[in-house]
Amino acid sequence: MIQIVGLGLVATFLALILKEHKSPIAFLLVVFVGCVIFLFLIDQIYEIIKMIEKLSVNAHVNMIYVETILKIIGIAYIAEFGAQITKDAGQGAIASKIELGGKILILSMAIPILTVIIETIISMLPS
Repeated sequence: MIQIVGLGLVATFLALILKEHKSPIAFLLVVFVGCVIFLFLIDQIYEIIKMIEKLSVNAHVNMIYVETILKIIGIAYIAEFGAQITKDAGQGAIASKIELGGKILILSMAIPILTVIIETIISMLPS
């Protein structure tokens, strides 16, 4: 975590300095550092996914639901990352559309899970 914070702080100071003279380079620096920080976290993300898959196998949960939930989480993080970069570029309207697109994709992927939950609840209710 110290490496990530250190890299972020150094990049922030450099971006502030570069912004006065070379604004496009400052933006590219911010995007590059954001991608590097994401790459730092890839191993941790992989371990978390493997742990969730192992837990779901042990709990006898259908892997289709687990995979769908992991995809939904991935969409949320990717949409947030893209929206933040777009906001950093000063394009708030486009960032809002990225967030909206992510929300719609999440909802469309969640419909099968919601359907199963509703059907399960209905089957438990007395007739």
